[in-house]
Amino acid sequence: MKPVSITLLLAAICTPAFLAAGYVQPAPVTIQYNADDSGIAQGDMVSARFADNDVEHIGCGVRVWSLPDNSYMHWGFCQAGDADEVEAFCSTQDPQLLDVMKAISSYAFITFEWNAQGECTRIGFSTQSFYIPQHTNGRKPPGRN
Repeated sequence: MKPVSITLLLAAICTPAFLAAGYVQPAPVTIQYNADDSGIAQGDMVSARFADNDVEHIGCGVRVWSLPDNSYMHWGFCQAGDADEVEAFCSTQDPQLLDVMKAISSYAFITFEWNAQGECTRIGFSTQSFYIPQHTNGRKPPGRN
């Protein structure tokens, strides 16, 4: 086989991999309330940050207070806002849910649920390469809302 033929063969085999490289999965924030005010919110941080509006956001945070008796109070929350300006918020002191909140990293897809009392009942996140922006030079990443 000629060297040119091998090059063409390799190019044909590798082309699908190059086409799939850099795949981006936009996941705008969505919020769904149930009749009892419980609900679910989800979306990825990059899609929220680079949305075509000034209201979309999603994330979680943890706060720790030192108490006078030398103990600590741990409290966490998740919040989101969608393009229609619907807001969601839940909070928790559950140690396992706080551990998940602490593990959320930049560019994550976040999902959380809450009960009718506004307490977080489920928190999940996913850090996949397709949630990372393609460019970090201040321009809006291609393929994003």
